[in-house]
Amino acid sequence: MARVAAEGPRAHRSLLLGCATRRPGYPGEMAPSTDQAMRELPVSDPTVAPENAIDVLRRVFGYDDFRGNQADIIRHVIDGGDALVLMPTGGGKSLCYQVPALVRAGTGVVISPLIALMQDQVDALSAVGARAAFLNSTQDAEERRRVEAAFVAGELDLLYLAPERLRVAATVDLLNRGTIALFAIDEAHCVSQWGHDFRPDYLQLSVLHERWPAVPRIALTATATETTHGEIARRLQLEDARHFVASFDRPNIQYRIVAKNDPKSQLLALIRAEHDGDAGIVYCLSRASVESTAQYLVDRGIAALPYHAGLPADVRAANQSRFLREDGMIMVATIAFGMGIDKPDVRFVAHLDLPKSVEGYYQETGRAGRDGLPSTAWLAYGLQDVVQQRRMIDQSEGDAEHRRRLGSHLDAMLALCETIQCRRMQLLAYFGETSSPCGNCDTCITPPQAWDGTVPAQKLLSTVVRLQRERGQKFGAGQSIDILLGRQTPKVTQNNHHSLSTFGIGTDLSEQEWRGIVRQLLAQGLLAVGSDGFGTLVLTAQSAAVLNGSRPVLLRREPERAPRASKRSSTQAAVSNLSGEALDLFERLRMWRAAQAREQGVPAYIVFGDATLRAIATSRPVSLEGLSAVSGVGENKLAKYGEALLQTLAE
Repeated sequence: MARVAAEGPRAHRSLLLGCATRRPGYPGEMAPSTDQAMRELPVSDPTVAPENAIDVLRRVFGYDDFRGNQADIIRHVIDGGDALVLMPTGGGKSLCYQVPALVRAGTGVVISPLIALMQDQVDALSAVGARAAFLNSTQDAEERRRVEAAFVAGELDLLYLAPERLRVAATVDLLNRGTIALFAIDEAHCVSQWGHDFRPDYLQLSVLHERWPAVPRIALTATATETTHGEIARRLQLEDARHFVASFDRPNIQYRIVAKNDPKSQLLALIRAEHDGDAGIVYCLSRASVESTAQYLVDRGIAALPYHAGLPADVRAANQSRFLREDGMIMVATIAFGMGIDKPDVRFVAHLDLPKSVEGYYQETGRAGRDGLPSTAWLAYGLQDVVQQRRMIDQSEGDAEHRRRLGSHLDAMLALCETIQCRRMQLLAYFGETSSPCGNCDTCITPPQAWDGTVPAQKLLSTVVRLQRERGQKFGAGQSIDILLGRQTPKVTQNNHHSLSTFGIGTDLSEQEWRGIVRQLLAQGLLAVGSDGFGTLVLTAQSAAVLNGSRPVLLRREPERAPRASKRSSTQAAVSNLSGEALDLFERLRMWRAAQAREQGVPAYIVFGDATLRAIATSRPVSLEGLSAVSGVGENKLAKYGEALLQTLAE
């Protein structure tokens, strides 16, 4: 059945996307049209017993079993209990509230932080036969009226709202007039003022418990330290809720951090060598860097788009839509992009600048490989990143406690970058989880060496001391390195720095090695960035112990060669286990899927994910019954696509 919402520009079409998909009490029966469905569907049918969770999972979503602790969470919420769920991206958080919303009487109300992504979340639910809609500022009065009427009439399974709408009295009145199955608070870490993505509107969400105390609430996030976890529970009044904490491990992601040396060309080499034709996200710190990097890639034949808050809203929306709907598109963005992105086939996430915290880094890298297939998290990291981040902290608004917290976040991120141990172990330890070496990160594949850097550290710190005490001067890292290397630069000559006793005593190391030493001393707190805003170097309280020899300094030596890329890291490699015939069929199924997605104006993954297409290409079912046994083929998709898929297979 063609969906009403598939016609016309996305910004102007009806947003009641799911109402034509399923009659309550009659699983899978298709209603004739959206408007007719809204008029005819009863609120409930007391003669039909409600489905249980596993039936909904199999019939609607096409999966045989729940994963991990999904079943416990879902059972708890269906029974009316509150829950706080910490689960990694790609771990199946959405099912934890979608299934209970379909089982319980009424409508599941989902609080989602980004209105730009609600359309795709609703599209995905509509594709599997759930009745879903949203209310946000992109709609005109008539569209809002239709959604509101459907909610009050009990004709929606899920309704998405932005948190700021709860400040509007009309929204509260609307919710009072309907039957609410549950409240789901997505991206719950946004409530934490010390987290990496704080949203003030989330602070008011305690109103849900106060106004509707009998309605179960489930708050979900893909990242939270123990501190953030506690803050979420306190601010959302979920102290008495059941807390479910899944493992944060994403074994399909290969974490790699490299020394920054012309990062754009390093990124280009990564894409061409390992991710040619793959979808990816590249994060940059500034808007200017976003635009220049995107243009750099485009000029070299790579399909890339920019995304940052300074672009017009229509440009951001159009670029996001292309990223979601086109295969092999790369989005170059600030961290304003990505929250709630459900695109499962992002094969790599690259950072060209140092993230501000481990939580932010984990959240951003987690957008790779949501489908469970091998993916890459790659970060280029250098001295200037450390200097810039330290300077930003010193100049940030807020009191000393605020700057201290920002500094502790950065220290943890620097420790992850400089570790000689397994990166995955260090990353998981940050979230309170113990693990063993993974064998699939750069430090496991090509272990770095630790070396005694005490003498070089003393040389560098002595240079900083002499500049400050003998000359009353402060300089950045570049000047100290020039002095150590004995360079007669104009600045060295002008300031008579060639007369310093440390001039030329560091020629046994290269400039790149000295920059690594400065970076690591900054990371270890043995050197600091001055508060003058110019990135000058100053000593710390710990510097004296190094200078007098009472504290040794161990440094990380970068491997001479980067770790060889895993053969599993690209989309093509991910299907390399298919036979020639199955691989050819898989590609033809992808072409068929792309045509379906274009016709409906939805991302390709909403039609079917790669994992489902691979399973179809491998098993080659010859009947609807056989097709229904494939994971990811639910009742609605079987009715909608089954015959076309069988025809494609027969051809």
